[in-house]
Amino acid sequence: MDLSKVKNNEKLELCSWYFRAGFFGLPIVWFVNAVWFFNEAFRKPVYEEQRAIKRYVIFSGIGALIWSIVIGTWVYIFQSYRVAFGEFGDSISFVIPTGVP
Repeated sequence: MDLSKVKNNEKLELCSWYFRAGFFGLPIVWFVNAVWFFNEAFRKPVYEEQRAIKRYVIFSGIGALIWSIVIGTWVYIFQSYRVAFGEFGDSISFVIPTGVP
């Protein structure tokens, strides 16, 4: 979708919809929202809905960053200590590596 062809109030609706969708465990939606609406929020001449869009973009970026840190930390911990988790580590593994740990 080309945002230059969309009315400002529709941009605000879409941006807020993406922001709310991110709360359902979809951090990629927050990332897309922050990237997609960045120019609208910070580089376009000022218009009425821009302040709200800017707020959604900032919070979407922060949310995506926090989710990335949490997921990255979990991946590091799980890959480093999967064997120490014992049977639970095996039960939540999709692929169990073969060989000596």
